[in-house]
Amino acid sequence: MIARYIDIHVLQTVPYANLNRDDLGSPKTVRFGYTDRTRVSSQSWKRAVREELESWCGNAAKRTRCLPQAVRERLTNRGWDRELADFAAAQVIATLSAIAGKDKAFKLDEKTGEAKVLFFLPERAFDELADICVQQRDRLIGLRSGTIKIKKGEAALPADPIKEVMLRRNEVINLFGRMLAELPDANVDGAVQVAHAFTTHGTDPQVDFFTAVDDLKQDAEQLGSGHMDSAEFSTGTFYRYASLNLRDLVKNVGDAATAVELTTAFLSTFITAMPKAKKNSTAPFTVPDLAYIAVRGDRPVSLASAFEAPVRATFDGGYAEPSRRQLSDYAGRIYRLLGKHGLIYHGHASIDDKGLEQLGDTHPSFDDLVAAAVAAARTE
Repeated sequence: MIARYIDIHVLQTVPYANLNRDDLGSPKTVRFGYTDRTRVSSQSWKRAVREELESWCGNAAKRTRCLPQAVRERLTNRGWDRELADFAAAQVIATLSAIAGKDKAFKLDEKTGEAKVLFFLPERAFDELADICVQQRDRLIGLRSGTIKIKKGEAALPADPIKEVMLRRNEVINLFGRMLAELPDANVDGAVQVAHAFTTHGTDPQVDFFTAVDDLKQDAEQLGSGHMDSAEFSTGTFYRYASLNLRDLVKNVGDAATAVELTTAFLSTFITAMPKAKKNSTAPFTVPDLAYIAVRGDRPVSLASAFEAPVRATFDGGYAEPSRRQLSDYAGRIYRLLGKHGLIYHGHASIDDKGLEQLGDTHPSFDDLVAAAVAAARTE
């Protein structure tokens, strides 16, 4: 059977923290199995993974509405006057609208000058757009002064080079995809699907009342805090899950060898990445106590339902150990139902192997686990 999917499951205990807040600043939640759990959105954890991957590959991508400002900044840094740089950046947007085939398809906010769509491009793309403007400097000066006129349907800047830049990708875009409705050719179907993380057990937000001292008010009559407020936090053991479609990744990157390298980087990064919300006041930088990887040829299989019945803490312990056992037990029962014909390889690395017999081969480290899973997928 051909390996098509790699599923990764992680159990991670997080102390007093607020990794992902709602609009009121409270930890996000989900009600599952008639029990309220703390939740971290897939977008939040994906961003943490993306940032680590970009550090690994040295090729960042930026999601932004500020494409005109980015082009303008690069032109002014090259000695262009502000007005000409502004004009050039506006012509980049106008040319994109012409490429899309609709007037003002990429509209700008009148107050901020930002685009009304969110672009997702490799950082080097902004430099390349500025390069095109530099190459067309004389034409832009003529257009701005009125000595050069644009014919109906003609773009201010050459369309093909600008479209080529908009189609640029990096490793992160190949993994997670990109959507730009106004320019469908730039769309990339993501090879990775990431679930929202949630605690394996019920949780209740905990309120922290805090004060800050005003260091310049130390007189007896002025003693007291300079600031008072409260914030909500939570603790718990989280179940995290993602699935990588190997066929889609090979299609996105163009060759199997690069796909293998990127798969290894993604799996390793998914295990270690942490959202950074409230990091300065909570330092929640724990390490997962279990990672389980399955290589499949039939379909992705989430094990989230292992925790539909919330884990009960042991009398003399917490939620981590019973969560590991509950995941292993559920995996065994699910595989009996599905049959193991679609399971090409599975294995785990954990701080404690007690009760994990249903999670395949045992590995001493996360690195060994990832290497074994990738090797199995590559062989198949």
